[in-house]
Amino acid sequence: MLKRFFDPILILFVFSLAILVCAVFLFPNITNAFTDKDNAFSYLEEQMSFGPRTPGSEAHEKFLNWVTQKLSAQGWDVDLQKGNYKGHEITNVIASRQNLVADPDAEWIILGAHYDSRLSADADSVSANQTQPVPGANDGASGVAILLELAERLPKESDKNIWLVFFDGEDQGNIAGWEEWCIGSKMMAQYLEKQDRRPDKVVVIDMVGDKDLQIFREKNSDKALTDEIWSTTEKEGLSNIFQDKEKYSIYDDHIPFLKIGIPAVDLIDFDYPAWHTLADDIQNVSSDSLAAVEQVLYAWLTKK
Repeated sequence: MLKRFFDPILILFVFSLAILVCAVFLFPNITNAFTDKDNAFSYLEEQMSFGPRTPGSEAHEKFLNWVTQKLSAQGWDVDLQKGNYKGHEITNVIASRQNLVADPDAEWIILGAHYDSRLSADADSVSANQTQPVPGANDGASGVAILLELAERLPKESDKNIWLVFFDGEDQGNIAGWEEWCIGSKMMAQYLEKQDRRPDKVVVIDMVGDKDLQIFREKNSDKALTDEIWSTTEKEGLSNIFQDKEKYSIYDDHIPFLKIGIPAVDLIDFDYPAWHTLADDIQNVSSDSLAAVEQVLYAWLTKK
């Protein structure tokens, strides 16, 4: 009787093991088993706990202290690039591990996302809301959350010189006293333009937390670099999210780098009804979306 009691358990175990082995051999390139979507989402939640990270605000300062501490604790060297735009202090956060890159000519890749929240929700349908700051859950915090998850997961030693850059002043265009978009990335591009060597590639991630995530090829982005990333999305089984066709032409943080001759790509889902409204809050973003984008970038950086 004892043998008959254990037989079904043994059969179930063998069957489960067979499924696992088949999955490993049939889908060897897929890395989603290693993606902690809850961890990435926790980074988004922490940002939202500060309030809107509008330039000059207490929340903005809290974010700078927090992200610097997080990156340093994960073994990254952190530098702050500071500048001034029309009396507003602009601070980009740069995380690198150059000291661990053995080859001085290693491929140099910048992954960037803006962290500032927009000062006014001027696209909100309620006029009383339009003078309020945008919470920035998707437009700001989503890209930052992915960069922080990559900071935690990427191997410490790499054959690439990877920089994680958190841009300030991206989202203040067409606001009195600001006027321009993408101020932090312009500041960085101006610095890089004067250097003897420039990055080989720049990938910007923006508004990638939408619950119905659909990322199209952005029309201004470098085609060869876009092809590289979309090839990875296919290998990772995420072609349902990364659509293999163009849809929008967007002025984002990739443009200043394209203007100085650096191949750059913008990963963005611009079909987001809560854009620049008070509804851009945590209930409209998804941990699954964050995980999908992080999975593709991790695979692209580590499997080439």
